[in-house]
Amino acid sequence: MRAYADTGFLCSLYAPDAHTEPAVKRMKRQALPLPVIWLHQLEFRNAMRLRVFRKEITAAQRDASLNAMLSDLASGVLVHATPPLAALTIEAERLSVLFSETLGVRTLDILHVAAALVLGVPDVLTFDHRQQALAKGAGLRVPRLVS
Repeated sequence: MRAYADTGFLCSLYAPDAHTEPAVKRMKRQALPLPVIWLHQLEFRNAMRLRVFRKEITAAQRDASLNAMLSDLASGVLVHATPPLAALTIEAERLSVLFSETLGVRTLDILHVAAALVLGVPDVLTFDHRQQALAKGAGLRVPRLVS
């Protein structure tokens, strides 16, 4: 695995939004598979439901997005990964100590970067500027997604 995509990247990939075009472009040249952890599963499903609540997509579009992600899991574009919880927790706390007060990062951002580190994945795919700064601060690469 060469890259770890945060849930925002996956949401843009599977449901149209302002970042869909650069997400799709990146996937065309991205080494696969991308790891998916329990956090992606929960966040992605909830994000799709929130988009329905906000009237950004329909229930049918939500279902299509969920099914597209499941299809990519089945075909190997995405792969289930299970970072050890103890290692993930220790790494998340370390990142929080080092960066929360200076970057203002959220817990979920910390968990995603910690997962990339624990899984040994060198690149982080994200559109979130704070998460980009966190990943870079943690020694990971953040490929440019938007020109």
